[in-house]
Amino acid sequence: MKLLVTGGAGYIGSHIVHLLYNKHEIIVLDSLVHGHEKSIPKEVNLVRGCLSDTALLDKLFSENGFDAVVHLAGFIEAGESMQKPEKYFQNNTVNGFNLLNAMIKHNVKKIVYASTAAVYGQPKEIPIAEDAEKIPANYYGLSKLMFENMLDACKVHGIKNISLRFFNASGAGFGIGEHHEPETHLIPLILQVPLGKRDCIKLFGTDYPTEDGTCVRDYIHVLDIAKAHELALNALEKGKEGKFNLGSGRGYSVKEVIDAARVITNHPIPVKEEQRRAGDPAVLVASNRKAFEELGWNPEYGLKEIVLSAWEWHRNNPEGFKN
Repeated sequence: MKLLVTGGAGYIGSHIVHLLYNKHEIIVLDSLVHGHEKSIPKEVNLVRGCLSDTALLDKLFSENGFDAVVHLAGFIEAGESMQKPEKYFQNNTVNGFNLLNAMIKHNVKKIVYASTAAVYGQPKEIPIAEDAEKIPANYYGLSKLMFENMLDACKVHGIKNISLRFFNASGAGFGIGEHHEPETHLIPLILQVPLGKRDCIKLFGTDYPTEDGTCVRDYIHVLDIAKAHELALNALEKGKEGKFNLGSGRGYSVKEVIDAARVITNHPIPVKEEQRRAGDPAVLVASNRKAFEELGWNPEYGLKEIVLSAWEWHRNNPEGFKN
């Protein structure tokens, strides 16, 4: 297939591109606001641009005859979305609408969408199934849910979609890793301590109704996420559609993640306890049964492999990516 991968130079997107580029013809569209040119294979054609540029989209679709789109472009910081909601609705929803218009105009009928567990908000039941109530707790989650709904509305144009709702993407592969500026994700923040970039890791809340009092989250290796996109493309080829959780189905507390990092890095990783952050659910764990049964997806990596792969990458790339 000939694929357009939006956001393909980002953390998750670049892993997907590395997995797929020997099997499919790929063009990456990325603004490089958060993506990194060095993270994608040299053999892959990178077009620098934004989905707000409708003329560029029209040119790309006119010249390439794409068979499908893998859509990852978007902003992902939940906290920032509550301070700058317009930024998230513009990039994640309005710009996504531009992409859909281009697909409709150029008769491209298949799309795999990188969605998020943030569409669920505060879940009433654990593990979280795909049909659980969706009341996002932040505008990031709402902007992604709105685009899911837009995708479904475009079924009237014959567009088939698979939306993959990521839980906590983590780890590293293909010689690339997780590098955000500023960094807000737990595992790379923890690893900054043994790298000498911070004195301690802040622990937000130790009085949650969990076994050790800290939040529990579902961590999924980025290589497992990449594999799910390959399976989703195959499923779309067979006419399959739907929404699928991408999680391990196993939760780990913040303290468990810190302990795993202590063992792997052989560093004490001091902790500073802070008050809870507003809006943090106690437990978020996926049910991944539907992805297993309908896509044939089964995550291969656990917390140890996730932290070890992340540590190896960060230790070898202490300054991250530099474009």
